[in-house]
Amino acid sequence: MTSKSASPIVSNSQRSNPMRKSPLTRLNVLVAEDSLLNQRFAVRLLEAAGHAVTLAANGLEALEALRHNDFDLVLMDVEMPEMDGITATQAIRAKEKAGARVPIVAVTATGDPTACLDAGMDDWLPKPLSLSRLNQTLEKVIAKTAA
Repeated sequence: MTSKSASPIVSNSQRSNPMRKSPLTRLNVLVAEDSLLNQRFAVRLLEAAGHAVTLAANGLEALEALRHNDFDLVLMDVEMPEMDGITATQAIRAKEKAGARVPIVAVTATGDPTACLDAGMDDWLPKPLSLSRLNQTLEKVIAKTAA
């Protein structure tokens, strides 16, 4: 789900990408981010690595998207309107069934990494995102949750 200002909801990243930069398999990623500029940047990085992307403009939209879709990973901005990333993560963790845990990575310019981890997030990334750091974090989180 996205607000009227967020576009596109789902990217067309199923096609083969010769510029693929990530050794990961194709992931279905939910990006919860209120800034259009940051949304577009995250989509470009993730699509360049061959991943499918769904956008949510706030924590409430992220919860709604998770109710209707299965995601391999959530990139969660910490500071958003309507519902922040910490509150959204706590709500996600409270609703998860035993053994079914979606990896959530905080994306923040000012947030406290300890608060993110304490809320149930699996890792965190500083803004602005970089392709190499994003790929390293995705690999680490996916490997940790697959074990």
